[in-house]
Amino acid sequence: MRITDVTTTMLRDPEGFVIQDATIPPPRRGARGRSALFIHIKTDDRRVEGLGIGTGLRAIQAVVEDSLKDLLVGQDPFHTEKLWNDMFWRVRGFGRKGIAFQAISAVDIGLWDLKAKALGVPLYRLLGPYREEVPVYGSGGWTNFNQTELIREQMGYVGRGFPRIKMKVAKDFGQSEREDIARLKAVRKAAGDDVELFVDANNGYYAKQAIKMAKAFEDFDVGWFEEPVIADDIDGLAAVASSTTIPVATGEHEYTKFGFKELIERGGVDIVQPDIGRVGGVTEWMKVAHLAHAFNLPVAPHAVQLVHLHTACATPNLKVVEYLGVSEQSDRVWYTEFPEPQEGMWAPYPDRPGLGLELNPASVKKFRV
Repeated sequence: MRITDVTTTMLRDPEGFVIQDATIPPPRRGARGRSALFIHIKTDDRRVEGLGIGTGLRAIQAVVEDSLKDLLVGQDPFHTEKLWNDMFWRVRGFGRKGIAFQAISAVDIGLWDLKAKALGVPLYRLLGPYREEVPVYGSGGWTNFNQTELIREQMGYVGRGFPRIKMKVAKDFGQSEREDIARLKAVRKAAGDDVELFVDANNGYYAKQAIKMAKAFEDFDVGWFEEPVIADDIDGLAAVASSTTIPVATGEHEYTKFGFKELIERGGVDIVQPDIGRVGGVTEWMKVAHLAHAFNLPVAPHAVQLVHLHTACATPNLKVVEYLGVSEQSDRVWYTEFPEPQEGMWAPYPDRPGLGLELNPASVKKFRV
């Protein structure tokens, strides 16, 4: 089998919710819309085509089309390590992190989807499953929700049977400390003591500030403190981790096994959070998960939930999988159907090859950019 072409599709859902967290500036009033990029890896066997999934940015689309496509055409799609390495060195001079790596990630996801389809098995079975279903948590709690909207969204997850939820703190770039505590207190009161509650600062605090806030968060039995400081401040992450009983979760803005090696060795993380859309796709995500396992650390992947569902099933040191309501809303637009969580647990389709996903033809026609 050989790759014959690589094409892309950009879709935009005009009704998608525009999120805000600690370090995203406020969206303009009435702003709506969410985008996604899809990679189509075609082969000389017309029955088999890989579907890659990426962030909906034109810059990522351009890297795929202008810098990676020529490396792939004519290659054997089963040579995953070679193709990943070829792409890694192609972007060496302009993108070992960021947009170029998100392009590699999207292509790599497509290659693994293609391989599993060619073999007629779901992706998680190709990877070698540890479990058939995974625990999930309901994720949101955006800072552009007022307190009533925040509680409604968080309790919506609880009402669906999610025993774990996550909300945002460090509102207004960390400048609203009292409001952070008030919002957390309100969610904890509404959810009760039996629901596990995580908080996510999205890089919004400074280290000493995060340590102070962690002391306050401990009163609300917080399950983890995510991205308390900017991702590049590994010393700050380590300082926070050593100063609180709350585990520090981070890694969504880290790239490749090399970055995670430093993050882990320097004590900057208790719960490792690789993002398959940034870290280098399935190929590199699995290596990071194994690296975390070697340090006896749990993994809790960030976003890209329909792909993480498969890799998480093959991860012995998995803690929990993030399930974003805003992503679910758009996934209902992009795909014909997808598996949904039940009572806090989630399983892939056991009989659909690859990711088990098919783009909705009507949506492609209507929402293609």
